[in-house]
Amino acid sequence: MKARDIMHHTAECVPADETLDRAAQMMRNMDVGALPICNNDRLIGMLTDRDIVIRCVAEGHDPSRVRAGDLAQGSLMWVDADMDVTEVLAMMEQNQIKRVPVIDVAAGKRLVGMICESDLAKNVSDQQLAEFVAAVSTPH
Repeated sequence: MKARDIMHHTAECVPADETLDRAAQMMRNMDVGALPICNNDRLIGMLTDRDIVIRCVAEGHDPSRVRAGDLAQGSLMWVDADMDVTEVLAMMEQNQIKRVPVIDVAAGKRLVGMICESDLAKNVSDQQLAEFVAAVSTPH
């Protein structure tokens, strides 16, 4: 089974120049906790609801003035749509990430979906899921 077989196909980017209050509204409307950040259709980062709270609101910043791209820091993790699910699991476990963008390298490195815990729960064995949850829940 490949990443494309288990991903959500409805991934939508938040533009890097979009404000965090609008990004939060997008998350609410889409019922998601994370959005890929894109700049001119290129994936540059991930924005989570936790990022908005911890890195903006809790630091006293105004989410209507902070841009999504301002929070696009660090190494961006993604998987190729043709990557085997066991490799996807291993990468997510090793890096302790619960959501990962899926890129179609063969189609010009285009964002084609997202994989999150609920996708894994529906598509991997109970043992694999238990190992994943334990790995991403344990502090480094």
